[in-house]
Amino acid sequence: MFARATTLLCLAAGALAHGDHDQTPMAGALESVWYNTLPGDGGTQADSVFSGITTFARLPYFPCLASKAEKYDIAIMGAPFDTGTSYRPGARFGPSGIRQGSRRVGFSGGYNVPLETNPFAGDMRILDCGDVPVTSYDNTWAIRQIEEGHNSLLMRKPYTDAHKQGYSTTGETLPRVITLGGDHTITLPLLRSINKAYGPVTVIHFDSHLDTWKPKVFGGSPSEVAAINHGTYFYHAAMEGLLRNDTNIHAGIRTTLSGPSDYENDGYCGFEIVEAREIDTIGTEGIIKRIRDRVGTVNPVYLSMDIDTIDPAFAPATGTPETGGWSTREFRTILRGLEGINLIGADIVEVAPAYDTNAELTTMAAADALYEIISIMTKAGPLTLPKRDEL
Repeated sequence: MFARATTLLCLAAGALAHGDHDQTPMAGALESVWYNTLPGDGGTQADSVFSGITTFARLPYFPCLASKAEKYDIAIMGAPFDTGTSYRPGARFGPSGIRQGSRRVGFSGGYNVPLETNPFAGDMRILDCGDVPVTSYDNTWAIRQIEEGHNSLLMRKPYTDAHKQGYSTTGETLPRVITLGGDHTITLPLLRSINKAYGPVTVIHFDSHLDTWKPKVFGGSPSEVAAINHGTYFYHAAMEGLLRNDTNIHAGIRTTLSGPSDYENDGYCGFEIVEAREIDTIGTEGIIKRIRDRVGTVNPVYLSMDIDTIDPAFAPATGTPETGGWSTREFRTILRGLEGINLIGADIVEVAPAYDTNAELTTMAAADALYEIISIMTKAGPLTLPKRDEL
């Protein structure tokens, strides 16, 4: 009884003593180290890589689809869709996985040594705009959601006014939108959105698969909904007039085929092919030259990257892995070789984190590929496209 009374007295005394404490927030030296910045040109917040919500490369977040209050030059948008997949689903988790894999992209400052630029320290504004809400129950509706969400972000005035900044441009200036997939079906609604702004565009397509199959060849066509999937979307894009004729190119191809006619149909859709194995004979420089000669430097170019371009030894977490691909280093070298091409937007798709290693190899590879593309875009400055009739 005595022990219990003593305990109660101690608790009461502790409560009274606590009540006497100063209730004002701590101030002083600690505030200066909450968000520590690294020395150098970038001024990156080193500590915040481990805290806060995970945006792409720790970029500022704003719900751009809910509000137009913030402007941007480059918008990062997620499209968590994977119900057009033929083999392994899971890419609906790709946007969150890629963001997770990007946490250390700018950790040491963000300076891109080969491209001699820091995409995060310039005047152009990059925002992570979050994800488009995508239903997993209705593909037709989901594709419409992605198209309209992308177009909402695309058809806005950019943060940087290219005219006022002295860039040589006679046409419209729009922001660039980079989309985190999602399976590769999402490229069709993205191209539909882009068509409203630019008309037909040139496409650079990194992939191990053609993705121009006719629906009757790839999975059959039991319905109009089933006919649009991650193996047929470029066929539909070509039929809808979304692609600029005879300027498009695949790179990294190494898939099996239903027969030689697959290549014939691919040519009809307006693509040239660079096989993955050609890196053994012409090297990365030869592949870069093939791409640049095909697409030119004036045409508006859209870049679509399937993570399965990279060999599954380096990026195993994908829907349809194919052995015999490029290493992450080779792929990044080829991407850097696109500097000077008029990139208006990009996507990276087919990242399915459930199949990744604990080391997050695939999501890091996807994030680093986007880092190269963002570096090229920011180094080039705001879009300076000519008018459609000048192309």
